[in-house]
Amino acid sequence: MHARYSFRIEPAEVQRGMLARTFGCARVVFNDAIRCRDEAYRAGVKLSPAEVQSRVITAAKAVDERAWLSEVASVALVQSVRDADRAYRNFFSSAAGRRAGRKIGRPRFKSRKDNRQSFRLTRNGFTLRPNGRLHIAKIGDVRVRWSRELPSEPSSVTIIRESDGHYYASFVVEVARTPLPVVEREAAVDLGITRLATVATTDGARMDIPNPRHLQRGLRKLARLQREHARCAKASANRAKIRRKVAAVHSKISRARRDNHHKQALLLIRDNQAVHVESLNIAGMLRNQRLARAIADAGWAQFVRLLEEKADRYGRAVVKVSRWLPSSKTCSGCGYVMDSMPLNIRAWACPECGVGHDRDHNAAVNILAAGRAERLNACGVLVRPHF
Repeated sequence: MHARYSFRIEPAEVQRGMLARTFGCARVVFNDAIRCRDEAYRAGVKLSPAEVQSRVITAAKAVDERAWLSEVASVALVQSVRDADRAYRNFFSSAAGRRAGRKIGRPRFKSRKDNRQSFRLTRNGFTLRPNGRLHIAKIGDVRVRWSRELPSEPSSVTIIRESDGHYYASFVVEVARTPLPVVEREAAVDLGITRLATVATTDGARMDIPNPRHLQRGLRKLARLQREHARCAKASANRAKIRRKVAAVHSKISRARRDNHHKQALLLIRDNQAVHVESLNIAGMLRNQRLARAIADAGWAQFVRLLEEKADRYGRAVVKVSRWLPSSKTCSGCGYVMDSMPLNIRAWACPECGVGHDRDHNAAVNILAAGRAERLNACGVLVRPHF
């Protein structure tokens, strides 16, 4: 399986100028590829990816308006054209119903005003030096802050300049699957806001994962910086400086949230053979103006995605139950379903059997029962492969 390993890089001043030039050329080539495909479609002509590449790179370099494309590594331009082609293929697959997930729109032009810029290189565009530096074609050796060793030779690298002005190298490497010993315990996760997750297991244990509310803790500093940003004159150096400070705060918040999600997801995957979660419509829930910030701060989608990635790597299973399961308002003892269950009710007693329930834990127990029912057939034998 493939995985990404990202590291901070520290280019010199001259190298930053060359990186900025490469970012710009890759962006222009991407936009030219989209424009070329659109014009060909309106003219009723079908172009292959090779023909698009020939027009926007090879032929463009011979024109005075695009002669500066020769100043950067050609591999970055080629990969930019391939990225545009992949964007179109994803759009067509989504429109035809062949791609899972929500619908994908038409590829859009990239802007030079985007605060996040990137370009991708394959093996013939970069080299890892014995001294630990990263050699990038037509840029030179760049210092890398190595925090761990790469498990294998990288097949590609994406050079990224984030909104806060820092540069990163994201390597794609091949990682071997390492199945963990089989355990008999399974768990169900009910995602929430007060608690990030309430976990119910088959051995009757309960675990509450707290919600650190990373964004909530940084709102005061963000509000102060954004007021300073609003007072600065547009297009001024001070405004750009404050914008980078705001981006640095957001970057720190997102890194802290991602680190917490990695740790909690790994803990669940190590201790349970299967983890059951609800397939929530998070994009739709974010339209709720009262809860959108809290839901986004919790990062449910990222947490579930990391659960699936770690389950795939360590030989576990992640089972998604239907979002229409009335997990919160169904009594886990007798199965009685309440007519309604407002969000402000956190504990309730079943009118049928009289058992008291914590809303989140009761939902986790119901998710566990529904998920295990999907994994079992009528004879009680596991249908899904038992890793």
